[in-house]
Amino acid sequence: MKYTHDTRDIPGTYFPVPKSIFNLGLVSGEILVYIYLMYCEDRKTFQCYPSYNTIGTAVGMSKNTVKKYVEGLERRGLIYTEPTMVRTKDGRNHNGSLLYTLQPLKPIEDAYFDKLIRIQNSKMLAQAALEKYDNKLKKKGKLN
Repeated sequence: MKYTHDTRDIPGTYFPVPKSIFNLGLVSGEILVYIYLMYCEDRKTFQCYPSYNTIGTAVGMSKNTVKKYVEGLERRGLIYTEPTMVRTKDGRNHNGSLLYTLQPLKPIEDAYFDKLIRIQNSKMLAQAALEKYDNKLKKKGKLN
């Protein structure tokens, strides 16, 4: 069968993933959890509320592993989470799933690249200082 563009791209069966997600220094598990949250999110509010178990089942991870990656995404500012409450039929309140809000990627990407530039500048300054020190030692004849 000859491949045509139309055979794969059935409307509603895929969604775009921003290329920048692969340039933020995330580990593969964080990327996978983030992409699943994108899959679940409401495109108007950028929010969703799948449980750790639901995410884990979808991406093949344990609940604790999902929790670890969610915490990593939140620490990096990619998502914001808040607890929800569920009221049972008999009127009791229980903890619900987290409500995830996916944050805009552009400011996070800019901050990440600014951090990389600062790190590289620090390395260059340290290297220059070492070279200067080595040159002083060579002039004094203490370094071969």
